[in-house]
Amino acid sequence: MTKIAVDCMGGDYAPEEIVKGCILAYKELGLGTYLVGDRKAIESILRKEGVKESEALTIVHAEEKVEMHEPPSVVLKKKNSSLYVAGMLVREGEADGLVSAGNTGAVLTVGKFVVGTAEEVERPSIGVPLPNPKGKTVLLDVGANVDCKPRHLLQFAIIGHTYAEEILGIKNPRVGILSIGEEEGKGNELVKETYPLLKRSKLNFLGNAEGRDIYAGTFDVIVCDGFVGNVVLKASESLGFAVLQIIKEEVQKSILARLGALLMLPALNNFKKKADFAEYGGIPLLGAKKPVIITHGRANAKAIKNAIRVANEFLTHHFNEKLKDNLIKLAPEGVKV
Repeated sequence: MTKIAVDCMGGDYAPEEIVKGCILAYKELGLGTYLVGDRKAIESILRKEGVKESEALTIVHAEEKVEMHEPPSVVLKKKNSSLYVAGMLVREGEADGLVSAGNTGAVLTVGKFVVGTAEEVERPSIGVPLPNPKGKTVLLDVGANVDCKPRHLLQFAIIGHTYAEEILGIKNPRVGILSIGEEEGKGNELVKETYPLLKRSKLNFLGNAEGRDIYAGTFDVIVCDGFVGNVVLKASESLGFAVLQIIKEEVQKSILARLGALLMLPALNNFKKKADFAEYGGIPLLGAKKPVIITHGRANAKAIKNAIRVANEFLTHHFNEKLKDNLIKLAPEGVKV
């Protein structure tokens, strides 16, 4: 049985929603988990849910937890924390992957230095699938690597291609590099130096992508350094929240607007589902030796269940094996990625 190590003490609603998510993953998907955290707290939740500890839902006690405000590096010192212990279960081969809704920087640290980086990958990156009218656009890196060199962006592009094709089912994904203009030669030095590498690669490279292309569906994969990607991601989250708040306020201003909102409710619900992080489960650290899924700090049981599902998809699709092949097959002639 596939078993994912889950940090039950990380996140705003830990440990209750995290444990409930593990229960859902087993009941609905048949996926087992190591529930890592305070044994008494986890046992109490299992009893309340009418579930007993079993081979599928195995508690692994951890006395400490990494707080959201703590610096990421502290996790390497807190060896009895739920996040570190979960990472060690993966490293030692007991667990097949890691899921956490805890401190993002600390999860990244565990992914890189405890779970470890795949041998052929120089730098793991965070890829996020963003909704567009035609499906999804993978943006990477969105925070794992602030300072990058051209060879890193080339590798991110191949990693993103593999993610889009193998996990999202997008055949021959269209790849672009984020810039300030669509013409070749536009952008900063990093973009200008990376462009010819991508152009010479075997990727389906379409050139520069502008900010407007991220949500337009013009590209399936867009690469950038982690500084730019994180700014884009945080701005997008803020914009989405602001738009929903403005709509709610406007709807309350008249009876006609409220009636119109009722008629639009099915469409609004479909939109919410496409944009809901709980549906995606979490974002992967691409290039780790085994699946590492970073889910939102506000993750509920549904989000945790889907994060466990995503971790399993990386295993069933043999992502790392496909990535290893693609790093050779899709690289530019004479360039070792």
